[in-house]
Amino acid sequence: MTQATLRPAERTALLARHPDVFHRSLASRLAAPLAVAATAAYFVFCFFFFGVPQVLGDAQWERAGTYMADWVSWEATPRFRFEDDGIDLEWTRSLLGDNPDPDWIVRTGENAYAITFGDAANRIEVAPDQVIAVVDGVEHVVTFADGDAVMPTTATSDFALKNGRVTVHYGFAGLAEIRATQVYVRRRFLGWPNFFFDTKSPYFGMSAGEVWTSVTSGPQIAEGKSNLQLAFDEFLTNTEWQHLDVYNKLLQTIVMAFVGTLFAAIVSFPLSFLAARNVTRNRLTNWVTKRGFDLLRSVDMLIWALFFVRGFGPGPIPGIAAIFFTDTGTLGKTSTEAIENIDDKQREGVRSVGASPIAVQRYGVVPQVAPVFLSQVLYFWESNTRSATVIGAVGAGGIGLKLIEAMRTNQDWENVAYMVLLILIVVFVFDNLSNALRSRLIGKSH
Repeated sequence: MTQATLRPAERTALLARHPDVFHRSLASRLAAPLAVAATAAYFVFCFFFFGVPQVLGDAQWERAGTYMADWVSWEATPRFRFEDDGIDLEWTRSLLGDNPDPDWIVRTGENAYAITFGDAANRIEVAPDQVIAVVDGVEHVVTFADGDAVMPTTATSDFALKNGRVTVHYGFAGLAEIRATQVYVRRRFLGWPNFFFDTKSPYFGMSAGEVWTSVTSGPQIAEGKSNLQLAFDEFLTNTEWQHLDVYNKLLQTIVMAFVGTLFAAIVSFPLSFLAARNVTRNRLTNWVTKRGFDLLRSVDMLIWALFFVRGFGPGPIPGIAAIFFTDTGTLGKTSTEAIENIDDKQREGVRSVGASPIAVQRYGVVPQVAPVFLSQVLYFWESNTRSATVIGAVGAGGIGLKLIEAMRTNQDWENVAYMVLLILIVVFVFDNLSNALRSRLIGKSH
C-alpha cells in the first residue's frame, strides 16, 4: 500500500509519525548523489595525477607477449658471421650440446645457409652478398650498403629497420636480425630445454624410454655408482636448472616462515597477558607492552628485512628476524584483544576454589583464547610462506633471492616460471594444511 492509496486522515497520521522519512532535508537527499560524484571526481583526479594516460601511451605492450612466451619456451641463438673466406656459424648460447646440428639449419652451398621458422614458407637464406627473408612464401631481398642492411622495398609489417639492422619477425617461431656483418637468429621452441639432464650429462639427448632402460638394465656408466643413482645425481646437479640449489632455497624459505612464526608465537602470547587490562592491573605495563606491539607491527616486514640484511648480511637469519619482529607485534595485538574480550565467569569460577593467580590464567583464560590464537598462528605461518619469498628478494635468502637472480639475467624466464610454479605448489599445500588444522581447532560450522 502506497501513500497515494491511503485515506487523507491516514496519510496525515503517517506523515506525522515519520517526518524524518517523508520530509528529509535537502542535505540528506543530496548526500548519496554527492558522495558518488565526489568519488568519481577523486578517481578522475588520481587518473591524471599519476599520469596514467602517459604510462599507457609509453607502455611497450609487445613485450608482454614476449615475456609470457619466455616462461614456456626457449630460444636457440645461432649467429652467422660474414668472414672473408665465407660464413662462420657460431652459437651464442647453445642448449643443443657441444656440436649442435639441428634440422632447421640446412647448408645449401659452400657459403650459404637456410634457416626455417616452422616450415619452408618462413625461412632465412643467408649468403655473404645478400640475405633473402621468406615470409609466408614471399621473398624479400635484404642487401647491404655503406656498412648497413637495407630495408627491402617489398617489406611488410613483419620487418623493422633500426640502426642499420633489419629485423624480421616470424611470430612465436622467433626472429632474425640482419646486419652487414652477420645474421643473428633467435629460434623459439615450446617447452623447457634440458629440464632433466644438461648437455654435459651422459643421459643428455636420451628419450624417457632410453633413460628407463639404462637405469633398470643398461650397462653401468659410472664406476662405483648405479645408473639409478647417477641419473638422480645428474638431475639434481643439472647446471642449467640447478634443481638441488632451488630445492634447498625453497626449503630455506619454508624454514624461515616456520621458525619466524614459531618464535613470534612463543614471545607474543605471554606478553599479551601483560598488555591485557583485565589480567594485568597496571596501566604503565599495559601501555608499554601495547606500544611495543604497535612499534613492531607498524614497520613493514620488508623494511625489517632490509634493516637486518644490512646488519647481518644476506641469508636466512635476517628473514627469520623480519618475520619474528612483524608477527610478534601483530599476534601480540590480536591476542591482547582476545584476552580482553573473554567471558570472565570462567576465570571467577577457577578463582573461587582458591586457585593461584597463575592457575586462574591457565584454566580460566587460556582455554578460551588458545583456539583463536593457534588459528591465527597457523594463518600467519601460511601467509609467511609467501612473504618469505618477497623478503628473500632483498637479500634475506630463500627462493626469493634465487628468483630475483634469474630475473636479472633477462634470459632465464623459464627458470623463473619453474620457481614460481614450485612456490604456488608449496603455498597451495600449506594453505590446505593450515585450513585443515584450523578447522580442527575452532570446529567446522554446521
